[in-house]
Amino acid sequence: MDQQLVVRVQGGDQRAFEALVVADQPRLYRLAYGILRDPQLAEDATQQALLDIWRDVGRLRDPAKYEGWSYRLLVRVCYAEAKRQQEWTTSPELPSAAEPRAADVYGGVADRDQLERGFRRLSMDHRSVLAMRHLLGMTPDEVAVVLDLPRSTVYSRLQAAVKAMRAAIEAEGRSSTVTMERQEAVR
Repeated sequence: MDQQLVVRVQGGDQRAFEALVVADQPRLYRLAYGILRDPQLAEDATQQALLDIWRDVGRLRDPAKYEGWSYRLLVRVCYAEAKRQQEWTTSPELPSAAEPRAADVYGGVADRDQLERGFRRLSMDHRSVLAMRHLLGMTPDEVAVVLDLPRSTVYSRLQAAVKAMRAAIEAEGRSSTVTMERQEAVR
């Protein structure tokens, strides 16, 4: 990120902020979608984070740390958005894949769908570290800085997230098998 651009924004330059939004919106949206897994919620979170950036950028002491600071703001907004969403809706059961997978072109789509459903079952803490690590390619040390967590916490969350993801996928597989068996019994 261009530090001079950040300094200009800190000085109240609206055109500099517009340039910053153009540069930042794609990366912020990508992380928001990675955490929230919903395009509308991700768009809302990105817009709110950009508003928070405009409002709070004057408090940023070191313009060189802008990128991590903006990610931190976005993650907080994503947590709030997810909490607000939980308050307004009940958590519907995700549909299970009742069809066994064949080794064909559709298998990849089914696998991605299964991963998506497993990811949606993770906590926000787990989603955040996985999205930063695997979607943005950040190192665990970078994730620790952005989330203001000890390095060991990031590693334990990554490990727990992978374990939870595996458990969710395995549970999904078991429920699909039970659903198929029930359908067969009814016939």
